[in-house]
Amino acid sequence: MPPSEYYVRLQRGITGGFIPAAPTAVFTLVQAVGAPLMITTAERTPGTRALADAVPKTLVSSDDTATLVDELYTILKTLPIESPPGIEDIYGLDTSIVWGSKELEWMNGGPAGCGRATSEVQATDEEKEKF
Repeated sequence: MPPSEYYVRLQRGITGGFIPAAPTAVFTLVQAVGAPLMITTAERTPGTRALADAVPKTLVSSDDTATLVDELYTILKTLPIESPPGIEDIYGLDTSIVWGSKELEWMNGGPAGCGRATSEVQATDEEKEKF
């Protein structure tokens, strides 16, 4: 069973360099007790550097939604994050997941800025597949 309240942020485009990463999409899910699931989508048009304005929606949570969220929650509890945080995209997918709930805080990231280094923690092939 997933937590009754949670926040999820999915971002495509997390790896930067001299210029910070330019996300191609950001999706957020916010579930509060007794409220509909809040979903926000912001995508970048190819050839531009800025995300379009976020488009909010609501969805009445169903058993299917709870099953998918529980699957994500269960998987994230088993996956490592890079160390130090934000040093390397250890999953190699240029994608970030942020999970926040009373029971779990989890976030992976990627390098940004001029410095590059190798994470002290690396994901195994099995962990990359789960991600």
